[in-house]
Amino acid sequence: MDNLRGILLVLFSMAAFSVEDLWVKQMTQSVPTGQVIGMIGLGGMLVFGLVALATRTPLLVPAMRRPPFVIRTVAEGFAALSFITSLSLVPLSTVAAVFQVAPLAITLGAALFLGEAVGWRRWSAIIIGFVGVLIIIRPGMEGFRPEALLVLIAVIAIAARDLSSRRLPQDLSSISVSFYGFSALVVAAPILMTIQMTAPTGLGGTDSLRLVGSVLFGVSGYYAIVLATRIGDVSAVMPFRYSRLVFSLIIGVAILGENPDGYTLLGAGIIIASGLYSYLRERHLARRAATQAQLSRSVVKVSG
Repeated sequence: MDNLRGILLVLFSMAAFSVEDLWVKQMTQSVPTGQVIGMIGLGGMLVFGLVALATRTPLLVPAMRRPPFVIRTVAEGFAALSFITSLSLVPLSTVAAVFQVAPLAITLGAALFLGEAVGWRRWSAIIIGFVGVLIIIRPGMEGFRPEALLVLIAVIAIAARDLSSRRLPQDLSSISVSFYGFSALVVAAPILMTIQMTAPTGLGGTDSLRLVGSVLFGVSGYYAIVLATRIGDVSAVMPFRYSRLVFSLIIGVAILGENPDGYTLLGAGIIIASGLYSYLRERHLARRAATQAQLSRSVVKVSG
């Protein structure tokens, strides 16, 4: 595992995604959301298809028939549908704040579905983190925005995607994984357009530039996060996803003129604090386990 490279890749990925989110949000004000999803998916497939052709990377691989690959691809489609729809309806700063609960959701999923040991302290951090989400969304209170729940659906799908990535064969190319991830967006697009009863529309010059920029930044960020989750320990690289909130807040305030309220900032702070505590606790347990294993090996050598 190369955790330093993984961390740097995550930071780059979060910055790229924040810029992509800006352009996608701006496009959805004049172009149907489903069409935006489909165009980004086609653009990503084109880029990774060309990369696969140039590097002679096979796209038809046996792993694509295995459950982890299928689950990952389906989860990608659900994540895109819910996240981009939420971007079109909710302030960028709110979307980014709620999305910060993703690392805690991944820890929760790892405990429930992968059998990873999670003690009461990290369970408490997970619960407190989701309390932070409730503070941001404020269900039942004035200012509640039901559409913000779409971000939670995206979080669940992202957790399923990343946990499935850990079950992929190590020799499976990230190019292939990324190609099929974007193909899920192409499949999801007409479904959303049918539900919303929208028809495709033409793109103006500005939206065309935003589309190209979104694809380039999205592809770069996507490929970086795929690499990061495969070359680094998930527990080491995931906390740096919180940098996306910083990038998004700057963009939201400076470019979109947003003014995040106190509830949003408080909830985001609680989520980040809970996530960082969970991460530090996990690293402490990992170091302690490594020390105990080393002592055990030393005892065996002495007795031998």
